[in-house]
This record gives sequence, structure tokens and C-alpha cells, in this order.
Amino acid sequence: MVSGRGSAGGRRERLRAETTAEIKRVALELMASGGPDAITLRAIAREMGMTANAIYGYFATRDDLVTTLIDDVYTALADAVDTAWRAAPAAGPAVRIQAWADAFRGWALAHPEGFRLVYGDPVPGYRPPEGGPAPEAARRVCTGLAGLADASWPHAAALYPADAFDWPDFDPGLLAKVRPAFPELPPAGVALALRIWGHLHGLVSLEIYGHLRSQTVSPDKLFRAELTALVRSLGIPGGDGVEQS
Repeated sequence: MVSGRGSAGGRRERLRAETTAEIKRVALELMASGGPDAITLRAIAREMGMTANAIYGYFATRDDLVTTLIDDVYTALADAVDTAWRAAPAAGPAVRIQAWADAFRGWALAHPEGFRLVYGDPVPGYRPPEGGPAPEAARRVCTGLAGLADASWPHAAALYPADAFDWPDFDPGLLAKVRPAFPELPPAGVALALRIWGHLHGLVSLEIYGHLRSQTVSPDKLFRAELTALVRSLGIPGGDGVEQS
């Protein structure tokens, strides 16, 4: 027989989880309508019909909430691109780049507020925790990009002279994420990862922020063509298949 105390405790935990999820949803909605500075605990409490003091029982500070939001959305992104990577373990680098890129763009289009929170608009006055928000998700995304570079390196190595880059050219924090996962990748391989990232992130950012709307009615076609051109420029076989898939 379930005791009344246990049942009540379960209800409290369920209600707390539901309220926490609603707080995070409302925060992202406020950001979507009013920008990152619209995320305040008082504004969220007002939208939810709560008192300001009540909401502090869920998040002690606005920065705690922002850190939690970044961790949630960054982890969701890392899950999406990791799933795409694992889905094509035996595929060539052209297909793996396409899969990773499509997952990244698809997640961003489905969660524009999350993309802006992680990669775009800084939240005014936000002070991240030591080590940054969502360190594990950031590591996964970085190593995913390094994995694309590692898979492409046998074809792209000829594009980079042996002395083109040295380890001091890169941020130590980035190298701490990448080098343990791909110890054979040279410094120029890290530059290649950043090159791939620049192509993917650049067009997706333009699309998320609405800067492509007046230039093209087919952002998907533009993204696909850029992806194809990138793969071809790296000398990777199968570039034609990227455009057609």
C-alpha cells in the first residue's frame, strides 16, 4: 500500500518538474519576443502568474536560469549531431559532413531561440560559471567537428603545408577538447575543423537571423550548394552525392 506521505511527495516532485519546465519555456519565449535582455525572473513570474519570491524557489538567480537554459539547448544540439554522426559510421567523409551539417541546421531551424542563446545574442550581465556553461555539450560539438576534419584529412592534407599552423595558434581550451579525441590530427587539421564550422555556422546564422529572406526563397538549396562546394574544395570523393541527397 502506498502511503499518503509518499504519494504527496511524488506529486510535489512532479509539480516542481512541471513548473521548472514552464519557467524555462517562458524564458525562451520572452527571449524570442524581446531579445536576451527580456529574460528576467520577475518578467517570467509575471507571465506565469507567480510572485517574484515564489520563482526564486526554483532558480536563485537569473544567471542560474540562463546557465540551465544553455545547458539544456546545447545538450539537445550535441545529441542531434552525435546521432547524425553515429547513423553513418561506415560512410565516407562527404556523407558524414552532410549528415552532421543537416542535423545542425535542422536543430537550429527547429529551435531558433536556443541557437541564439548558445551562438548569438549574449545575455546582458550574464556571468557564466567557472568552466563555462554546458562544458560537456561544448566538448561533444567540438569533437564532432574535429571528427569531420579527421575523416576528411586524408583528402584535404595536401591543401595545408606542413608548417601552416602550430599548436599555439589555437585556444588551449579548444585543444583540450579536440586533441584527446583525435591525437593524430595535426594543427592544420584543427584549422580544417574551424573551416568546416565557419561554412556551416555562417549560413545557418544568416538564416536564423532572417538575413537571407530578402535574398533567396530557397535557403535550403543555397545551403546544399555551399556544402557541395566545400566537400569538392577539400578533394573528398562523393561530393556530387552531397548536392543530390
